[in-house]
Amino acid sequence: MYKPNRRSFECFEQLKRRDYWGKAERILRKYEKKWRGPNIPVYIFPIEGKNSIFSKTHNYKSGVAFKDKLFLFISPFDDDRELEALFVHEYHHVCRLHHLKKNNEAFTLLDSIILEGLAEHAVEECCGEKYKAKWCNYYSRKDILYFWERYLKPKIKIKQNSQLHDEILFGKKYYPKMLGYSSGYEIVSMYKEETDFTLKDSFLFPSERFITGLKNNNHPNNV
Repeated sequence: MYKPNRRSFECFEQLKRRDYWGKAERILRKYEKKWRGPNIPVYIFPIEGKNSIFSKTHNYKSGVAFKDKLFLFISPFDDDRELEALFVHEYHHVCRLHHLKKNNEAFTLLDSIILEGLAEHAVEECCGEKYKAKWCNYYSRKDILYFWERYLKPKIKIKQNSQLHDEILFGKKYYPKMLGYSSGYEIVSMYKEETDFTLKDSFLFPSERFITGLKNNNHPNNV
């Protein structure tokens, strides 16, 4: 994601002038307190903007989260709330991974799908619908239910270290674009319509809980 060159150096200088490290520090403290989350290091790198799955207009952002650290890849934003939206998505991952205490080897495609869906619902709740990722609206609910039956349900137990895991999650090869991300958002939406839960709950609930209404494709909204 990060390649040092003249353009990335210029991007770094802009980020430094606009104090993005200080802004990220303040956002971290806000959500540490709000979510009682772990105190972790946050690493920021300039990004040129190509191939970012979180790109919006001409601003670009992406991130990688672990339970004990996170990395943000950004360019300067016209709207600094975009930084908070990216942070919320990635820090939600950190908090959920921290609470689930699940080894990487045991992490499944279902875990990844629900992880992404919950994180973007957190963005919507904390920053507003305007800031949620475009992939949330790639497909209709009817599409997602079809994808669930055709692509996801038979594969939800495959492990994170499988090549097929990433092909399905990101929609590579013949899979629909951003399949796992889009499905995760809609699956959480359906669960949320039936069962009220808090952000705190979203760190704790096992992934299997969110598909109880999908197992037999008998969800009341399957129209």
